[in-house]
Formats: sequence, structure tokens, C-alpha cells
Amino acid sequence: MPCSVPAGVPGVSFRPRRGFTLVELGIALLLVGVLATLVAQGWTGWKDKARTKKATEDIIAIGAVIDQHLIDTGALPADLNAISRGGMRDPWGNAYIYLPLIDDSSRGQARKDHSLVPLNSDYDLYSKGPDGNSSAPLTAAASRDDILRANNGRFVGPASMY
Repeated sequence: MPCSVPAGVPGVSFRPRRGFTLVELGIALLLVGVLATLVAQGWTGWKDKARTKKATEDIIAIGAVIDQHLIDTGALPADLNAISRGGMRDPWGNAYIYLPLIDDSSRGQARKDHSLVPLNSDYDLYSKGPDGNSSAPLTAAASRDDILRANNGRFVGPASMY
């Protein structure tokens, strides 16, 4: 037997509920905002890792061409234009930096580790990283995000990991 509520009982309504309350809408918008923030942070981190990987691969490839030039000619190229890599840009739009360490005058400009010992004995090759700034010693704040070649090519990666 169906239950019947007499008409006029206070607090009883037979109208079906439609839509959302203001509190429910607020909670839904808050959740969407939090999820959007998390996705945006994840996307930015992923892009930075991809750019770092691309710069590392470029430095390895340029280094291979420089090494082949050294084998073929017996001398390091004077600049990246000599091996047709002069116009190459890193993923942040900066030119790759190449410094042949042929004589004592160029060795003074060489990249240096925390003990101020040159990173390479043959040539320096690096990207200035996301900030586009760099300094010879790796301990300088401007150099921490550089992508570089060290130990004569046995290490290629972010300066902060060297």
C-alpha cells in the first residue's frame, strides 16, 4: 500500500530536486582547479626533461662530428661552422658553445669544475640551458642549468649532475 502524506504537512515537498546547490558547484570548481594545476605542473616538468634530453643528444652528435673531423684532418675545427653545425640552436633557442682547447690562451676560458680544474683537455661543448646564461666555473649559479660535455666526452648532461 502506497504511503500517502497528507497535504499541508510542513517540510514535506513532492517537487523533484533540479540542478546543483551553490556548495556543490563550488566543490566541483575547486576539484577542477586542483586537477588543472597538477596537469600543468606535470606538463612543464615533462617539457623541461624533453628539452634537456634533446640538448644532450645534440651535444653527443656534434661531439661525434668534431671527433670525426679530428680523425680525418688531425686538427680540431676552428668553430662549429667548419663542420656545418654553426647554425644549430639548443631547444631553448641559444647557440651551442664550442671552444677548442688547442693552446694555453684558450685553456684559460675552459669550463671548470668545483676545484677550478678544466672539464676537458680537448674541447668544450655546451648549451647555456634554459636561462641562456653561463659562467666558466660550474659552481656559478648561472652554470647550474647548462648542458655540457665533460671528461673528454665521457659525461654529457646537466652541469648540476656532474
